[in-house]
Order: sequence, then C-alpha cells, then structure tokens
Amino acid sequence: MVASSIKISLFLIILSTVVFFIHQFLYTVPPIPQYEEKWWGSEESKKVDKSIRPFKINMSQEDLQDLNYRLKHTLPFQRPLDGVKQHYGMNTNLLQNITEFWRTNYNWKERETFFNQYLHYLVNIQGLDVHFVHIKPKVSTSLKVLPMIMLHGWVGSVREFYDIVPLLTTPQEGRDFVFELIIPSLPGFGFSEATNKPGLGAFHMAVILKNLMLKIGHQKFYLHGTDWGSVIAQHMSVLFPQHIIAFHSNFCVIDTALSNLKLFIYSLYPSLFVNKLEEEIMFPLSKRYTYLLVESGYFHIQATKPDTIGVALRESPTGLAAYLLEKFITLTNTTYKDLEDGGLVEKYTYTQLLDNIMVYWMSRSITTSMRIYAELFHEDNRDKLRIERIPINVPTGCARFRYEVMFFSEDILKEKYPNLIHLTYYEGGHFPALETPTVLAKDIYTFIEKTFSN
Repeated sequence: MVASSIKISLFLIILSTVVFFIHQFLYTVPPIPQYEEKWWGSEESKKVDKSIRPFKINMSQEDLQDLNYRLKHTLPFQRPLDGVKQHYGMNTNLLQNITEFWRTNYNWKERETFFNQYLHYLVNIQGLDVHFVHIKPKVSTSLKVLPMIMLHGWVGSVREFYDIVPLLTTPQEGRDFVFELIIPSLPGFGFSEATNKPGLGAFHMAVILKNLMLKIGHQKFYLHGTDWGSVIAQHMSVLFPQHIIAFHSNFCVIDTALSNLKLFIYSLYPSLFVNKLEEEIMFPLSKRYTYLLVESGYFHIQATKPDTIGVALRESPTGLAAYLLEKFITLTNTTYKDLEDGGLVEKYTYTQLLDNIMVYWMSRSITTSMRIYAELFHEDNRDKLRIERIPINVPTGCARFRYEVMFFSEDILKEKYPNLIHLTYYEGGHFPALETPTVLAKDIYTFIEKTFSN
C-alpha cells in the first residue's frame, strides 16, 4: 500500500512538472530584449554628416550603356521543357519576352523622372546613410495630416509603394485626414547603405528606422509594413510602443509554439475552430507545408549562402530579373505557375516590374539585401528571436490576402496581436500595394479611423 502511494505521488510530481514546463513553454512571455544603438558604419567614418541631405536617383550614362550591352549580349537561354510553364522556375520563353521589352521599350530616362517625382533624401543613422522618400501632402488646414512610415520587404523596394502614394496623400471623400509618408529603403536595400559588419537583421533595423523617424521629427507615428517590413514593424511596436500610434500590415504573421500547436489541433476538425473561408485557405496543413517546401528554396540559399548567389545576380541583369520575377509569379497567385506568361500582366505591367528590378540593379544591392535572411540566424540575434513571442499591444490592423504566404485565423493572430481592432480579407497576393493599391489604401484608412476611438 505504501509502495503504491509512493508511486502515485512520484507520478503526480512528474506530471505536475511536465505540465508546468509545457505551460511555461507555451504561455510565458519573455522579457523585452535589450538593444543597443550599434554603430554599423566603418570605424573610420564616425565623424559623418548627420544632416538630412537631398538625393536624386540618377543612373550614369556609363552604367546605362553597360546595362544595355549586357541585355543585348545575353547568352541564349536554355530552352524550357515542353509544357512546363512556370513549374521549374522562370520560364525562359517568358524571360526572353521581358528581356526584349527591357532592351527596346523600357525608357530609363522616363522612369528616372517617375522615381524623382517625389523628394528623396539621405541621412546618416548609426553610421549608415539611410535613403528615404518623403511625401508631404498639400492640403488645407482643415485636414489632419498623420505621419506614417511604410516598410517594404524582399523582393520589394520603395517602388512597391509608388502607386498607393497618391491615394494616401490626396484627400479622400468622407475622410478628414491624409498621410505624410516616409518610405525608406531598408538598410542594405536599394539606395540605403549596407553595413560591413555581420548581425544587422530585422531586430537592429527596427532600432535604425525608429531613429530615422525621430531624426525627421516625429516622436509618434503610424506604421505600415509588408514582408520583412512587417517583421521590422512588429519589432518596432514591441520595442518602442511609446512612439507607435498604431500598426497596420498586409503580412500579419505569428510563429510560436502555441500558434503551431493550435494549427495542428484545428487541422483535426477545422470546422469546429474556423469559418469556411479560413478552413479553405488554411487547411489541410499538408497543402500549407507542401507550398512552403516547394517555394522556400530561396530562403535556405539566402539564409546560408547569400554572397554566393549574389555574385551571379550582380553580373547578369537577366539573371536578376528571372530570380526576382519568379517571386512575383508565385506570390501573387499560386495558380499563375500554370500559365505560360506567368500571369504577370494580369496584375502588373512589365514597366512596373522592371522599375523594381532596376532599383536592385543600379544600386548593386541584391547581395546585401539577401543577407537579411542570414542575419536572422546570426549569433547576435538568436536570443532576440524570442521577441516573436512578445505580444504587440499597440492598436493593430491586419489585411489578409488569399494567396499570402501565411494565412491565420483571428484567434491565432490574437496571441501576437491582442489589440487587433481591424481584420479583413481580400482576394490578392503578397504585393497588394502594387497589385491592388486602391484596396489596400481603403483598408489603411478604415483601420486608422478605428484607432481614433480606440
């Protein structure tokens, strides 16, 4: 009898211990990680001009001639397999059409004027010259002007937001506010300087971009982010809630033990936990993980060997186009892989897409932009990854799009975004600012209105 009692007691102790650690693992929120305002420039340049300086996008005639030469002398492409469409990557028949358009129809001098229609600036933040586009609306004093920073990701650039700018800076019927927009190139992307030190990932970029807003003169501001820009904006919301009025994203993601456990449990009987639309998009999980397996090869390459692939992409404009445009095919609509033309002109023009490629080509930033994936796993950032488990308490709005890389139900999102006051769904993919700017702009306006009474 005594032996049985001892066994029962030991079992209860072990069970309680296991339950305690599971609870700690699933539910305990880690402390906000410490950060430092590291100097990312070269050591010899600590005495730098920290003023905000005007900047213009200007490709030299020599570089333009070099680009045209490379396009004209591109080696013949490998013939694609019969009927393969986009399933082996970028179909070279499609790439041939785009290359010919680039060489004969794309007018860079016109596009340069297009890029420079808004004011561009450089300012040194923590040793790096950060590039940003700054658009101040010309409105009457009866309208409120709200400062908002918009953050792009990879394979995007500041060009991704150009089509939505007029919608956010021009008075809209029934709205009593517009936005002052600050659209930076992420450090190492486009015209923002890259560091020569390892470790500059999304966490430290959050510090730099917060300091950018303070330097411009905004102590409090709104945030919008997509892709990596959304991740950076999440970190800014956790680290600096005193500066963030509200956070909006079309890429609200969560990756915690509890969220993954919920996904697994929900997958056993989805209709008990999610609505019909969410069930159709989120399940079965095999569909989600097959998609990630097929489409995430670039992630592994860039997280481990960005400099190797970067050499090839810096040498060949057509290689760069193939690598970047393939993402616009698969991330806009997964079914576009089944089309000979990749569906690119369904939502975009070749000119829009080449504008984005040109940002990477003329700035020579493809290698440094891809390093953001490797920095995710740098030893300096490993302990900071726990920031993913810290809830964002500022008012949050999430616009979900059907063909987004990751799609979550409301209750799962609320673990990361407990102050989720706005959640919507639309048809579309990963680049809504470029694909459906009117839809995204309206969603931003609607969300911001909700924050006024929150």
